[in-house]
Amino acid sequence: MKLFGQQRKALAIFVGILIFSLLLAACGSASSGGGTAGANNGKGCKNVGVLLPESDTSARWESKDHPLLVQDIKNRLSGANVDYTNAQGSSTTQLSQAEADLTKGDCILVVAAHDSVAAAAIVEKAHAQQVPVIAYDRLIQDKNLSFYVSFDGVAVGKLQGQYIVDHHKKGDNVVMINGSQTDNNALLFKQGAISVLQPLYDSGDLHKLYDTFTPDWNNDTARTEMDQALTQAKNNVQVAYVANDGMANSVIASLKAQKLNGKVLVTGQDATVAGIQNILTGDQAMTVYKAITKEADATAQVVAAISNGTDTSSLINGQTKTSDGTNIPSVLETPVAVDKTNIATTVIADGFVTPAQICGSLPAGTNTGGICP
Repeated sequence: MKLFGQQRKALAIFVGILIFSLLLAACGSASSGGGTAGANNGKGCKNVGVLLPESDTSARWESKDHPLLVQDIKNRLSGANVDYTNAQGSSTTQLSQAEADLTKGDCILVVAAHDSVAAAAIVEKAHAQQVPVIAYDRLIQDKNLSFYVSFDGVAVGKLQGQYIVDHHKKGDNVVMINGSQTDNNALLFKQGAISVLQPLYDSGDLHKLYDTFTPDWNNDTARTEMDQALTQAKNNVQVAYVANDGMANSVIASLKAQKLNGKVLVTGQDATVAGIQNILTGDQAMTVYKAITKEADATAQVVAAISNGTDTSSLINGQTKTSDGTNIPSVLETPVAVDKTNIATTVIADGFVTPAQICGSLPAGTNTGGICP
């Protein structure tokens, strides 16, 4: 009986040790979350998840942002590993991609949100694992967001609106094709544009006939919206405020169908190859150049500072409020208006687009101001 009691006691001790070990392992797993660095809010982190929103409505995400972010993060942070994914227009997919990144040990996330509100779930899951999130280009509406790197969205809209103010004729009718209402940037662009256009609307110098947001920045939807606006106005439209170049290209297609291209002032944004070509052919008046090279490198500098545990205050040049009033430390770059007069000194000079990209498919006889041979 004594021997049996000793065996029971030994078994009890063994089980106790086993349970204690399992509890320690569970606690360690729960606290580390996105890897060892995650528990330190990104300090020491070398595994970075980069999540972009889509590739259909703007060429910039895959042609510019993707390669630049990967390159710059690796250049700024020695030994960095970058896990890249693109949500292809789905907030559900983007959340799944973020969860996968956290599971594999990514301890800093850079997220260009497909939906500024839905992406809050990404921030919360990362925050629970002490993984910082940098909102890239588009603000994420969450108080636990760590940083925001973008361009001054209100300034973008002001450039577009001011171009209309400077080039309109009294009594012109205006159509406004805005971006996606689920993208905070689209709200900022419209806010900036309205800030300079509203006085002319109020005075009657301009007449706003049509004003709509475009779900997911969808180019085909923008074409439908412009078709509807022209039908309602019986083609009596002189200005089309369009939030980006992708949608502007669709709006121009709508105008071409009515033989109005080149007769309606069309705005844009992103300085895409197609946008620059449309400016040179006279179908689009202007675009807004956002030097994505600066945006990507600024993001990489913030990633490196987090990982190295160094002060980020020298990088931060602003604060951006979320919808609940939380101030998010921000790096906001300056946008530039581009039209025929300064293509060569802006996007060409910076190498953002090249003459070879622009000139290849332009119609014969297009006046390119010396850009094309």
